[in-house]
Amino acid sequence: MHLLVLNGPNLNLLGTREPEVYGSTTLEDLSEQIATWGSEMAVEVETEQSNSESRIIELIQNFEGDGIVFNPGALTHTSRAIADAIRGVGTPVVEVHISNIRAREPWRANSVIAEACARSIYGRGVIGYRNAMRHLVNRAAIPFDTIRYGPHPENVGDLRRNGGDLVILAHGGLWRQEYERDTTDSLAVDLARRGYSTWNIEYRRVGGGGGWPASAHDVLTAFDFVPQLGLNSEHVIVVGHSAGCHLAMWAAPRSATEVLLHVALAPMIDLAAKSESDEVGADECRGMLGQGAPASLSPDGVPTVIVHGDTDQIVPVEHSIQFANEHGIEHHRTDSDHFSLLDPTKPEWSWVVKQIGSAHERSS
Repeated sequence: MHLLVLNGPNLNLLGTREPEVYGSTTLEDLSEQIATWGSEMAVEVETEQSNSESRIIELIQNFEGDGIVFNPGALTHTSRAIADAIRGVGTPVVEVHISNIRAREPWRANSVIAEACARSIYGRGVIGYRNAMRHLVNRAAIPFDTIRYGPHPENVGDLRRNGGDLVILAHGGLWRQEYERDTTDSLAVDLARRGYSTWNIEYRRVGGGGGWPASAHDVLTAFDFVPQLGLNSEHVIVVGHSAGCHLAMWAAPRSATEVLLHVALAPMIDLAAKSESDEVGADECRGMLGQGAPASLSPDGVPTVIVHGDTDQIVPVEHSIQFANEHGIEHHRTDSDHFSLLDPTKPEWSWVVKQIGSAHERSS
């Protein structure tokens, strides 16, 4: 696979231009990181940067590879010519922004390029480039159909059809708008390769109409939509990560669709304990509680297992240990961090796959 990572105007000033917004990573540093990520993903990557709109258009038109990661800079908000170039070539393009453009000045929130792109990733710092590269790799691995399950633009899920049981993935990200279902793409692809059908769902998030109860209602609606997917599965397995576990655990016992198993990866389910800390995510938990979200949940009859890493700096493993002991459910501790659980090459994923394979036994 061959990718182009293209940076637009003023990104040559990375590291010195407004470091409080864009960080201290220079363009040279970023290029080195991109090369490393490319090696890890076994893809060929070339990088380009230009302050010229016409040069950018030429680079897009002349690239003969498999995908483009593109940070348009301020051209994001003005260049319909670049949007037309993206539409014209047919190469999948992922738009990337280091800062959260939807939480800054109102004019920055509007992207005239986004609709021409396969995905937009923003507000994750320079790691967003890696996420974009990974999305292009996953996108090419196994085709999927994006299925709408509700009226809101975020009420969609990427469906990969196979003959096996359906696995629904509910991503995390502290319910923040900038974290989307691309974070669980790799798990969906791996399960699809193993013969499962996978539905990687999106839902409204804080900053885009989500929060409580909107986000939870979206997940419930997605679960209830399963019979309309045209699959043979009358029941499903759910894999949730972090804050997605809170939504999935609330929705699963309320759904008309039978959930055989909920595999909770580093679950954010004790909002009360988290909100009383000074840890990452405490503000988000306080916000959800203020909107009426339950402080803590129970599996409520849905078979549930937990996997959690001892080095998790986002959700302390002690939360899962206490929860598992209170509810008498199986939990698996690993020597991993919060995000390693999203990597199917890690050893803990093999344990997850075994649990999914035994879902029917657990439910009988």
